[in-house]
Amino acid sequence: MSNAEAEQAESLLGQDEIDMIFGTDAGKVAADEPAPISRLIHGTAVRYERLPMAEIVFERLSRILGTSLRNLFQDNVEVRLADLASQRLADSFPAIGAASLLAVFRAREWDNLGVMVIDYDTIYNLTEILLGGRSVVPNRPRFMRPLTSIERNLTERMIRLVLHDLTESFAPICAVTFELERTETDPRFASVGRNAGAALTARIGLTTANRNGSVGIILPYATIEPVRELLLQQFMGEKFGRDSIWEAHLADELWHTDIELEAVLDQQTMKLSALMALKEGDVMPLDAPKGAAIALRCGDVDLFNARIGVRNGRIAAEIGNAIDPAARRGG
Repeated sequence: MSNAEAEQAESLLGQDEIDMIFGTDAGKVAADEPAPISRLIHGTAVRYERLPMAEIVFERLSRILGTSLRNLFQDNVEVRLADLASQRLADSFPAIGAASLLAVFRAREWDNLGVMVIDYDTIYNLTEILLGGRSVVPNRPRFMRPLTSIERNLTERMIRLVLHDLTESFAPICAVTFELERTETDPRFASVGRNAGAALTARIGLTTANRNGSVGIILPYATIEPVRELLLQQFMGEKFGRDSIWEAHLADELWHTDIELEAVLDQQTMKLSALMALKEGDVMPLDAPKGAAIALRCGDVDLFNARIGVRNGRIAAEIGNAIDPAARRGG
């Protein structure tokens, strides 16, 4: 074997190294588990853009919601943004626990939908607090059961409160109104977009009277598309590639710029031979008597219509009106 062949053989990956890259041992793959190549091709990775302003919106929501829930529960409530991420919409629903309540809401101005998820513990704690229940021992076991009409009604009350505060949180960026459409208990009936599409998911943690809960919000990227450019800003009111200070300075200095204004007294058409025959001292008669209409221009742009005249023994032009920009372009 030559040296070149030996170096090529050393550069090739062995089976153990390939299995390490794929994160599995080919000899230990279960029968019902997809092959490593299949997982690589049909993986659940999703490309998405980071939305800095979305973090500010949901941080603002947690602050506003803290005051609203304090008034609702008549007790101190700690509200925090526990998680904010982007993932496939299909991956957002499997994480929803059993007996959770899903609220499908509509963004009226964006004409699209989103989902709010209230887990069972939050519903149980909300019902206990609003009905005057006493403090409970943390981590006390509970038995899952279908939600009663009282629990659903009380939960819907909190959902409308959260949607109202979410509307207020988006107010500095854009005007949008979130409205509750319906509630579901089965994630299959709460689909609001394509499973392969990306979604912005936020989880807000709640703590009050030794009770913990959370509120999840799922906004598909298709829903927030109308304000995507605004959410991509690093800070509120950002102008990409623009400097307002420099713009104001440039606009101010333009007012002090000197320009040369020309008065077109007459235009004639003549033969090239006659033009070449002109010499110093020749006189060209102008067909522009006193009071004739002339144009004042800067460079090749006509600016004003004027009338020729005499003032203090000198030829002068009396400006009549400015020329419409559309007329300059021939429109």
